[in-house]
Amino acid sequence: MVFDTVLIDAGEVDLRGDLVSPDPTHGVVAFAHGSGSSRHSPRNQEVARVLQRAGLTTLLFDLLTEEEDRVDAVTAELRFDIPLLGRRLVAAVDWLGRHPGTAGLPVGLFGASTGAAAALIAAAERPDRVRAVVSRGGRPDLAGPALPRVQAPVLLVVGGEDHEVLRMNRDAAERLGGPNTVHVVPGATHLFEEPGTLEQAAAAAQEWFVRTVSGKRTTTAGAGP
Repeated sequence: MVFDTVLIDAGEVDLRGDLVSPDPTHGVVAFAHGSGSSRHSPRNQEVARVLQRAGLTTLLFDLLTEEEDRVDAVTAELRFDIPLLGRRLVAAVDWLGRHPGTAGLPVGLFGASTGAAAALIAAAERPDRVRAVVSRGGRPDLAGPALPRVQAPVLLVVGGEDHEVLRMNRDAAERLGGPNTVHVVPGATHLFEEPGTLEQAAAAAQEWFVRTVSGKRTTTAGAGP
């Protein structure tokens, strides 16, 4: 594994990230963190390790600067600024296309909570670059008008006990423009804190990205059970 701390040019700001590359690598997955989280999220780091073992490079980066994060800790406003988060994830996708270690690699996006909406916006804005999206406990509904423009295969992973978010995911799945599946993890609540549930979510993400980002595009459409 090669570990690099990187700075991503997002236009008005530079964003810190951690790029981890196995050898060989078959693609890269960028993580969009959720409400009040960062690249240090232990849950997303655990998912990233599962993807790395499958031969996928991972980019965990902060969607907010340190100063913005301090403001957001008080106001909780920026974490729900979906257009802002979406623009910054698009910038990260563009950066991956320029970075020597990832240029030319197919790209997947993994979003948690509000980061899922940002991932879907980025997929809609960069259809030629983004091969697949996975959402874990996400709010895809917040992507709004971008949903019908998403052509990449989308996996929506939701806890079976996260009833309101599950309803939102199923509603959003009906509006997505491309193939999609809703994957329900039995017994899991919103943060997948129950024993074994995060492992199930990570395994589902790994399978999805291996089939799509590695070049074997999925053909299954519609919301699954």
